[in-house]
Amino acid sequence: VQLQASGGGLVQPGGSLRLSCAASGSILSINVMGWYRQAPGKQRELVASIRTTDSTNYPDSVKGRFTISRDNAKNTVYLQMNSLKPEDTAIYYCTMDILGATQDLFTKYWGQGTLVTVSS
Repeated sequence: VQLQASGGGLVQPGGSLRLSCAASGSILSINVMGWYRQAPGKQRELVASIRTTDSTNYPDSVKGRFTISRDNAKNTVYLQMNSLKPEDTAIYYCTMDILGATQDLFTKYWGQGTLVTVSS
């Protein structure tokens, strides 16, 4: 199983970006999907998560600006980021709790990270 993230880049303050992350491999089921970020010198933090029920969770720092969604048919999770601020600059990582074809338990997988830079 592999996760491939894309969509990062340079954007001006107030701008928008959409991140995508697709899982590939022998997958039976995907439970929680999410996005984390890590800024230089800071700990990795949760940005958004979404369950199979489409229930979502956001920290106050991004609530109202970021929207997470999922396409179960494509094993893909998205993060729409609006009204971006310089403090949103970080490497963004996708995660998925996946039950693989050869596994008995769900395992958390991580994408390779995509850099988001918010600067004028």
